[in-house]
Amino acid sequence: MVPRLLRLHPSTHQRLTRLSKEAERDGAYRVARRLRAVVMNAEGHTSGELAAILQAPRSKVSEWLQRYQTDGIDGLLEGYRSGRPSELTEKQQQQLGDILDSGPVAYGLDSGIWTSPMIAWVIEEEFGVQYHPGHVRKLLHGWGFSVQAAPPRAGARRCRGAGPMAPPYLSRP
Repeated sequence: MVPRLLRLHPSTHQRLTRLSKEAERDGAYRVARRLRAVVMNAEGHTSGELAAILQAPRSKVSEWLQRYQTDGIDGLLEGYRSGRPSELTEKQQQQLGDILDSGPVAYGLDSGIWTSPMIAWVIEEEFGVQYHPGHVRKLLHGWGFSVQAAPPRAGARRCRGAGPMAPPYLSRP
């Protein structure tokens, strides 16, 4: 098996070295270690050697190098997760946004507010994609929607036996 050795432009090498030192100074030790792995690999160290030097599994070192090749520095940052690609295209997301903006009554539903199960149903009806209602909330948040509580009615109190509060509705800033 041929070892993977990255080739870095001298200015990129310097930048990665500087970023590694900054990350170390800021306490982002794992990011610093990933950046060091890329720099050291470009200097001729194989992933096996890097694993021993950095005290990390060789599979992780290879993963870091691969992520750097595909995603650049962003692939090495903390919290970066490529995640599963969206099953809805940009156009479908825009269409769904238009549907949600027009409201459930305009879509032909009885309720005046959207709920996650209703939106999951609309997504399946319109685009043939199934999402769990809990995941729908995450998607909506990512698309700029927020769940908001309905304003309290005059004289309504939240106490035992008073019944549920009005359900939340969606809005987009």
